[in-house]
Amino acid sequence: MKVQIDPVSRIEGHLSISLDVSDGQVNAAYCKGTMFRGFEILLKGRDPLDAVQIAQRICGVCPVSHGVASSMALEEALGIQPTENGRLLRNLILGANYIQSHIIHFYQLSALDFVDITSILLYSGKDAGLLALQDWVKAEIASKPINQAAPFLPRYQGDYITDPELNIATVSHYLQALKMRALAHEMASIFAGKIPHVATLVPGGVTSGIEVDKIEAYRSRLLELQVFIETAYLPDVLAIAGVYSQYFKVGQGPGNLLSYGNFPEDATGESKLLAAGVYQQGKVSPIDLSKVREDTEYAWFSSRSGLHPSMGETQPAPTKAEAYSWVKAPRYGDLVMEVGPLARVMITYMENKNPRLSSLLVQKMKDSNLEQADLFSVMGRHLARVIECSLVAEQLNTWLDQLQPGQPSVCPPYTIRTSGKGAGLMEAPRGALGHWIEIGDRVIQRYECIVPTTWNCSPRDDQGQPGALEQALVGVKVAQPDQPIEALRVVHSFDPCLACAVH
Repeated sequence: MKVQIDPVSRIEGHLSISLDVSDGQVNAAYCKGTMFRGFEILLKGRDPLDAVQIAQRICGVCPVSHGVASSMALEEALGIQPTENGRLLRNLILGANYIQSHIIHFYQLSALDFVDITSILLYSGKDAGLLALQDWVKAEIASKPINQAAPFLPRYQGDYITDPELNIATVSHYLQALKMRALAHEMASIFAGKIPHVATLVPGGVTSGIEVDKIEAYRSRLLELQVFIETAYLPDVLAIAGVYSQYFKVGQGPGNLLSYGNFPEDATGESKLLAAGVYQQGKVSPIDLSKVREDTEYAWFSSRSGLHPSMGETQPAPTKAEAYSWVKAPRYGDLVMEVGPLARVMITYMENKNPRLSSLLVQKMKDSNLEQADLFSVMGRHLARVIECSLVAEQLNTWLDQLQPGQPSVCPPYTIRTSGKGAGLMEAPRGALGHWIEIGDRVIQRYECIVPTTWNCSPRDDQGQPGALEQALVGVKVAQPDQPIEALRVVHSFDPCLACAVH
């Protein structure tokens, strides 16, 4: 039978999932990006320096990533390099954006796939926020079926957590997470000027000044966020994973991972906090960027298929036969790749690039009695994300200490070249992000992006290979086809951002 999840709620953008289900199991899945935006077309003919601001509008959740990737592409095309302070400030702004994105993904976008919100009716404490939530739930139950209420719902019926204390604690942290997200935004804005859509990012660095009061304002907020990560976020992930340990065996995906690496530790960018590489068959190898391409057979584009993004085309074809998505199909050679926190954590761990990350991962695997293969799963993605969040938060203190007040945070003045090409490759919170720019006659002639959810939620490629999420859904057991909560848990573990993917 056909099962349709349309729209998929609690994600960024518009996604539809179509499932072929028989005997209570998914046999095939189709990810459908249902909106077209066309940023590549919008950027053509513009002044190259416009790209940093326009590209950030691809996403309101991770605009920093698009701004940094665009800046990097322009730096290569213009032959400039950010200053040391510029590098550090980018890391600090981007790190704050990572933290807010990871926190909101777990609590606001994923935890409610497991938590029973009605347990709040058993709450007997004095927390004003929880009491207000309790009154709201009572009113919702009185006025309509609980699975139709908002904002925590609608949701499917299913096997939710039965422990009232765990439910109430997680819901309490749901409310705190909203405050933590605001705090992370404040932290980023200290150097970003504003969030979302950073005002201070430019090719060559960051225009924000560096003063002691800014450093300490950032640090005070960071310390509060670290407490929340270590005392709420991490324990909640582990607690839910303990209840749903079977989800370490569900949603495996293609088993291939790609990371461009992120948070450069020096001016060259060769050393990064999170390592770059390709994971395949248990081994990590260096990235060969010439292998990156995009297929369009099943996407609503008439663009030629198999093009490298530096030669990419964006030609919409909304009536194209056999197509079913506005998302193209990126591939690494002939391989379907998964990107995101799992890719970054696994590749950094396998390459032994960060002892702190390795220690965190090994300890949590030991505590939960996990094998490495178990990380390729729904719960493995959640675990990787919180480990990365803890690592990044810890490292932000080091970058704060390395800032040099009084030293420039942008490069010396430069002129726009008549022509040039560049690529900005980095990691957004959801995974590998690439911006490619070609300049001619001092304007943008070509601009192409491959964003994380393009990798993860791609349709089938020219060879008929399903995308990463499409593969991860195959084999998932669905107890009630009209209430496919099990499939939704797999989808949410990837943290799709379709607004980015249909750029």
